[in-house]
Amino acid sequence: MAYQKLMDMKYNTIIFDLDGTLLYTLEDIADSTNYALRKCGFPERSLKEINSFIGNGTNHLIAKAVPANTSKDQLEECIQVYRDHYFLNSANKTAPFDGILDMLGQLRNENYKLAVVSNKFDQAVKDLCKKYFSNYLKIAIGESPLIQRKPAPDTVFAAMKELGSNKEECIYVGDSEVDVKTAHNAGIPCIGVSWGFRGASLLEKEGANYIINSPNEIFQVLENLSK
Repeated sequence: MAYQKLMDMKYNTIIFDLDGTLLYTLEDIADSTNYALRKCGFPERSLKEINSFIGNGTNHLIAKAVPANTSKDQLEECIQVYRDHYFLNSANKTAPFDGILDMLGQLRNENYKLAVVSNKFDQAVKDLCKKYFSNYLKIAIGESPLIQRKPAPDTVFAAMKELGSNKEECIYVGDSEVDVKTAHNAGIPCIGVSWGFRGASLLEKEGANYIINSPNEIFQVLENLSK
């Protein structure tokens, strides 16, 4: 498989997507989505459908989940019901993917600077990262009115600023087409992970610089980049 060649430079900063990259969150997202749909009198969606809606933030998720003729007021109500439910139920079935904690621990021990940026709403991102990853990273940025969401590069640039890094030192890691576009828009390499919401073939098609099939494979990529 041919990948775009990367410049020979030193990378010391890794910025991760959250859902589908570090955490398996699909079932909790689906449960809250269907709870909101039920409460608002709409038909529920399958896990497969909800999986296809994820990646562009809460508003987009619910806008895709509700019927096509839903009014703006009904949509806003459903979004709020989702947020309220998910805020209390975001960790019922959620867990790090196998190998993620070991990977983050090794990266920390090797003095990489680490952060998370996500299109999930900001408080949920911060809460989940505090719950699962507080020993490995402190910077977690989610969707908010204060910053443009991915694939705009703004959250990535904000993470770089907090970490004291420049883009020549940074790599982005994610699982979706939104993540690849985010990395490209930020002008940094993208490592795609095949275990997430979209799979390797889509990541390759979208132009991920590297694709890994397990968390520990990131170290081979980093070794190649440091040569």
